[in-house]
Amino acid sequence: MTLILGIETSCDETATSVVADGKRILSNIVASQTEFHEKYGGVVPEIASRKHLELINPVINEALERARVDFSGLSAIAVTVGPGLVGALLVGMAAAKALSYALELPLIGVNHLEAHIYVNFLEHPRLRPPLVALVVSGGHTMLVYMREDWTFELLGETLDDAAGEAFDKIARFLGLGYPGGPIIDELSRKGNPEAIPFPRAMIDSPSYNFSLSGLKTSVLNYVSGLRRERKEISVPNLVASFQAAIVDVQVAKVLRAARERRADRILLAGGVAANTALRKKLAHEAEKLRVRLYYPSPYLCTDNAAMVACVGYYHLRAGKTIGLDANVDANLKLGT
Repeated sequence: MTLILGIETSCDETATSVVADGKRILSNIVASQTEFHEKYGGVVPEIASRKHLELINPVINEALERARVDFSGLSAIAVTVGPGLVGALLVGMAAAKALSYALELPLIGVNHLEAHIYVNFLEHPRLRPPLVALVVSGGHTMLVYMREDWTFELLGETLDDAAGEAFDKIARFLGLGYPGGPIIDELSRKGNPEAIPFPRAMIDSPSYNFSLSGLKTSVLNYVSGLRRERKEISVPNLVASFQAAIVDVQVAKVLRAARERRADRILLAGGVAANTALRKKLAHEAEKLRVRLYYPSPYLCTDNAAMVACVGYYHLRAGKTIGLDANVDANLKLGT
């Protein structure tokens, strides 16, 4: 049995996991920093790095205890090397290097974006390319064609705000709290998504790129106008309409990509993949095209180390390891 210890510290979650043979999660520990960043309405990089330093050793120990293994039972150490916040990434890398050196175990560098995609393979082991993946999170919104394993073609990405970032900004503007995605998702269920005709930027463009800054501005202008006129704002209708504008564009583009690439499988990945409106609409439209939709359980959508350990297993099998002189890359691209 091959046991991989995964370490994930790319943003504000200190996460560790032990995964057996790339398929079975023995432990998956996530120490959230949400309460420390909430009052700022977003992640503060310096705070994130300091909290990772405090938490990394306890979460490693907890992952081993939950998995009922000790350091001597591990086969390799896998760690996120990018993309992400450079200070946060360095904490995870330092811990992984120390363990690799002390235990004389292989060290494996994992691309955070690839890990989000491959976490689907943990729950859907028979899943295989070719497929189209929509990666949506606080830092990324991109459409990817995966022709075969570990071969990625970036079809399009956001030209400005990522989806999760837009959710956070609008939630902060409305005073709803942080993180904005889950709050808006829940509140939207009480509203009418057709109440306000917000723009669907680039929905008819031949490009696969996304743009959310115009939508964000439209929401701000709409609310400011109502406030000037001292009119009541229906927050559920507002956020439901805002969310629908994002979902409509994402669904339209991912389905067009599936048609044009003749892929009969679609993956959702990243924190926003847990959004219920996105899942529901994409599932409904995919069924019409006889395209199968896959997405991970909500707890595997957000940043976690099980996805890192999963990818680490396949890299280890392929002999893809890194040395103790390796560095992180805050701007690491998909497929590199």
